Amino acid sequence: MNIDAIENGYVIDHIPAGRGMTVYEALNLSSLKCQVAIITNAKSKKNQSKDIIKINDLIELDMNVIGYIAPDATVNVIKNSKRIEKKKLSLPQSLVNVIKCPNPRCICNNEPIEHIFKLTDSKGTYRCLYCETQSK
Repeated sequence: MNIDAIENGYVIDHIPAGRGMTVYEALNLSSLKCQVAIITNAKSKKNQSKDIIKINDLIELDMNVIGYIAPDATVNVIKNSKRIEKKKLSLPQSLVNVIKCPNPRCICNNEPIEHIFKLTDSKGTYRCLYCETQSK
């Protein structure tokens, strides 16, 4: 298998195996005009396998979305074919318009306002800011 090196862009590494497509879809990477490579079930020293996403452009990335889906992922920033930064992710403290409130009576489902969730514990439990319903 041959995948070109990234000249300018990102390598999202250490995505748990099977979650690469979820990250791809959540970041809406299919709409990009640049090259995007998704590697699934790559060998990993930490775990048995992992997914990797390579983006060959320095686009705006929502680190909160990646951190929510894959909190142990790392994002390597590549410029001129060299890694200039390595960002270690974790669960974000808040999420805005990433998940929707499951409570049909919540104000955010009935008014044109943002869906805001706050992290409430270290296990990854998020609750709606307005009604405190737990996300699914």
